[in-house]
This record gives sequence, structure tokens and C-alpha cells, in this order.
Amino acid sequence: MSAVESTFRSGIVRRDDHATAYLENGPEDGLPVILVHGWPETSWAWRHQLVGLGARGHRVIAPDLRGIGRSTIYQQHSDYALRHHVADMITLADALSIDRAVWIGQDWGAPVVWATARHHTERFHAGASLNTPYDTLERGYERMVSFVNRATYSEREYPAGQVDYYLFYKESFDTARSHFEMDIPAFFSTVLRAGEPGKQHKPFLTATVRRNGGWFGGGPPSPLPCDTRVIDEIDLAHFVEAYRRTGFFGVNSLYLNDADNQDFIASAQTPTITFPAMFIGGQWDYVNDTEYSSLAEPMRTACTALEYHVLNSGHWSHHERRHEVTALIDQWLIRSVFHSA
Repeated sequence: MSAVESTFRSGIVRRDDHATAYLENGPEDGLPVILVHGWPETSWAWRHQLVGLGARGHRVIAPDLRGIGRSTIYQQHSDYALRHHVADMITLADALSIDRAVWIGQDWGAPVVWATARHHTERFHAGASLNTPYDTLERGYERMVSFVNRATYSEREYPAGQVDYYLFYKESFDTARSHFEMDIPAFFSTVLRAGEPGKQHKPFLTATVRRNGGWFGGGPPSPLPCDTRVIDEIDLAHFVEAYRRTGFFGVNSLYLNDADNQDFIASAQTPTITFPAMFIGGQWDYVNDTEYSSLAEPMRTACTALEYHVLNSGHWSHHERRHEVTALIDQWLIRSVFHSA
């Protein structure tokens, strides 16, 4: 066990036949901050913020989403719809005696957070997302493709733009899963890499996934050394061990519930977010492209008390700019939660 890992508390919350595992750090009487990971990670994705925010006096909790890490695995795609993730998160908060929390999500963790906010606004002190703005991914492929920058991705050559990979899951789910599982260490060392500046007006590799027969050209990725700006060998071992247990069925199934997710979102009371909200984006995130497309506009419109930040990073800003992300969250909490209390 690493020195960092040994500082965390871990637990499992059980409800009927479901279990949600989590990591926790910081004082139990601190402000609850629930950090929700996305694709293709686990609670370990938040290790830096667990340490940093915990040291600042917050009670920081990072759950494993269902089908991931040590949480319960399900065999049907429909079991990974947002309504189930939201129920898991509310059960987690209830079991930990948390009435209201600050909820923060990255990548697919953001739709989980924002869907929770729509249906359980009373459980929020504040909410934030990294790399995935509110009112976008939670509404599915058609919503995401509507924001594609057509100056970079012509409709004729790139009809799905950089969101082409989304359709590969829908059309070739088993192939995508098998490619990832052929060499799990190589998958993570290839995918979890820092952003590259200067490619904002060039088609990104995710725009040709179907054309190429997969993310990595029709097979597993070629092994690469870890990009230590994002993960090191200890981190790699965590992710590899977790996904050797679960495989990629659950995490990839996040992309296969658009109709159910849209119905769930539509059944909420209001799309307007009036509690303090924050977005942290990456200037070199060319998939969730908030800098060179209109992807962030729905969040700017719907969140009435929004702080907006852009970092010199790619999609994995919570790794790549770990100290900046932690500081931004802490300072935002001081201004928006403690100051207004």
C-alpha cells in the first residue's frame, strides 16, 4: 500500500442487492464533497483531490460507479442508465448521513451529478463539473453532435465530428470492449495522456474511430510508457487491477442509454441551476471541446451562479493540473458556500 493510499478510509454502502464502494478522506465533520469519476476510471481518479481537499478540512468522498471498481457489476446495458446511478448516489449520501453536499463530476461523472441535481436539488450546497458541461452529455449523442464545430469537421467527411466514437459503442459494442480488454495496461497508458496544444483546428482521432475499425485501428493499442503528467505506475496498477475484475461492459454501457436518460432528464422539475455552480475545462480537450465550439453555452445559460475556468490541460485536468484543480475547488467553496452560509 502506498503512502497516499494508506491515508484514505474506504467503505461499502449496501442497499438490497447493490453495493457502492467508496474512498474517503478528511474530517468526518467537514463540508461533504462527493467526487464522481467518469469513463474509464474509478474512485482512484480523485486521489489528488482526496488528499488536497481533505487536508483543507473537507470531508471528501469518491465512489466507484456501478459496474466499476468494487461496486456491484450488472449484466444488462439498461442497468447503467442515469436513473440508477442517481439512486446509487442518493443511497450513498443517506448511508453516510449526508443531507446536503457539494457534488463534483468529471467526464461521465458530470451527467451523474447534474442528473442528481435535477431530481434532488435539495441535496446540493453547490455543484461542479470538469470537462463535461451541464445539459450536454446527459442528453445523449444527438445533443453532443449538435455542438460539433463544422469549421473543423465538415458534415460530409465527419458527420459525427469528434463524437464518432460514441456511435462505435452503439454499433460495435462487443468489438470496442474486446479491444480494450485485450491489453488493459496498454489501454490505460494510451488513453490517460496529457493534452497536446495546437491541434484545435485539426480533426481529432475520435472522429475516425468507426472508419478505422476501433479506437486503436482495429485491435488493442500498442504499449506506451505512462504519461507521468497524468498517471504513474502505481496509478496504472490501480486501474488495471480494477478493470481486470470488471471488464469494460459497465463503463461502456454509459453510452447505450440515451432514450432512457432523456426520459429521466425530461421528468425533472426544472433545468435551471440556481445553487452555486462551477465548470473547469481544458483548453486542449478536443473531445469535450468547450473552447472552440458552443458546448459550454447551455451551462452558461442554465446556471445562474456560475464560475467558469479554463486550464492549460487536456481532458484529464484533475490529474494533469491536480494542484490547480484542488485549489480552484477549495477557493470556490470558500467564496460560494462558506461565505454565503
